[in-house]
Amino acid sequence: MPEEPPQFSRAAHDLIASLRRLPNELPSGMRKRPTKDLAPLIESILLKFQIGRDSPEQMIRDHWTEIVGSANAHYSHAARIERDRSLVVLASHSVVRNELFHHRLLILEKIQKLAGCNHVREINIRAG
Repeated sequence: MPEEPPQFSRAAHDLIASLRRLPNELPSGMRKRPTKDLAPLIESILLKFQIGRDSPEQMIRDHWTEIVGSANAHYSHAARIERDRSLVVLASHSVVRNELFHHRLLILEKIQKLAGCNHVREINIRAG
């Protein structure tokens, strides 16, 4: 591969453009950066947003009725996992929220037995 020529600074590009009486092609706020391969960027996005993969949140949602019971599952749902250890549960009824709060250690044990969910260490129950 041939070696790339050195790049001029932005001030040098502006000076050359003004000496040649040509308009500057780059907008003033734009920076030229080296191009990146698209495949690693797409892979990082797929991994970050769990696209095409089973996420721990989805595993918990799929088994939510078995974890908390059908009566409590009707008024609550597992929303998300924050900081890779805290499960946020939204409960729409105050009695259900109180019930989940009292049984949170038992619920946590059932969640940790699910595949890929052993990193969940606490449950945060919110009204919602």
